[in-house]
Amino acid sequence: MRDIVDGLTAWRAAGVGYAVATVVRTWRSAPRQPGAAMAVSAHGEVLGSVSGGCVEGAVYELCLETIDTGRARTQTYGVSDDDAFDIGLTCGGTIEVLVQPDVATTEPDQVLAAIRDGRPVATASVEDAQLVLWPDRVAGSLGDPDLDRAAAQQAAGMLAAGSTGTIRLGQRGEQRRDDVRVFVQSYLPPPRMIVFGAIDYAAAVARIGRFLGYHVTVCDARPVFATRKRFPDADDLVVGWPHTYLESTPVDERTVLCVLTHDPKFDVPLLKVALRTPARYVGAMGSRRTHADRLRRLREEGVDPIALARLHSPVGLDLGARTPEETAVAIAAEIIAEAWGGSGRPLTALDTPIHHP
Repeated sequence: MRDIVDGLTAWRAAGVGYAVATVVRTWRSAPRQPGAAMAVSAHGEVLGSVSGGCVEGAVYELCLETIDTGRARTQTYGVSDDDAFDIGLTCGGTIEVLVQPDVATTEPDQVLAAIRDGRPVATASVEDAQLVLWPDRVAGSLGDPDLDRAAAQQAAGMLAAGSTGTIRLGQRGEQRRDDVRVFVQSYLPPPRMIVFGAIDYAAAVARIGRFLGYHVTVCDARPVFATRKRFPDADDLVVGWPHTYLESTPVDERTVLCVLTHDPKFDVPLLKVALRTPARYVGAMGSRRTHADRLRRLREEGVDPIALARLHSPVGLDLGARTPEETAVAIAAEIIAEAWGGSGRPLTALDTPIHHP
């Protein structure tokens, strides 16, 4: 949804009707995960994707039908047993898609604005109704006050965790029933990537970090290097001592820290702070010799073995990378593997699911 929010905002401002198709459930090797969204306008324009191309044509037609009828629909798409060339997911997976028409209320505008501005918001949807939840209020209804209260309670917890998925409740919100499936989609501010060291490698890492959806900050103590001209893809540029900045800025379990300073006077005090944070990933650039010296210095500074075990150094996966851009890909690959439990091995050598849950 983040990818299409600007387009939806423009359609609403222009009074153009549309429908949004959202992946709500997947089975087996589905190409997109729950939350993937595709929108079709009344003029036939398309934004986003729900399957990477496998069933886009069928979903397109369903969206146009939904615009005409004004009624929401749920549809499942998968491989056809009778004809491999029928509409289906040739990769072998199955997806369930919820298609909803645009509605003439203020809530969609508020949701789109929150997503665009990076403010927390969640939607809890059944076919023909929706709740919208902010940290301090709830709007809309699923059709029953008790169901609203039960769904809002669970959705609030999912919003706090930044999770998206389906909850199952009774018609009146009973917690042990499976009459109503409510799809909850959470939107939190983008996770942070903080890159330390204003070098060419940092510019490439900032570029790929932004591509992956991170809010990217580049920090360096040297103002001559930390410039907007050198780092056009960074959301924020900070001139200051890296460890001092890290001590003063918010870091949570979704934050990624990339230490590319490659200088003991910067990276040792910085890593002492970084390894005390809840950051999901801490990586540091350097040769194996540099890494060994860095570990020695950190031990001398009192950093314990458990904290040191969190450090990804030398940073990145073994891709044979040479250029800054190739190195950025190797670093990004390790960050992704760390997030989803990937092995980093070639898929041809494995028989595990391609898309990790």
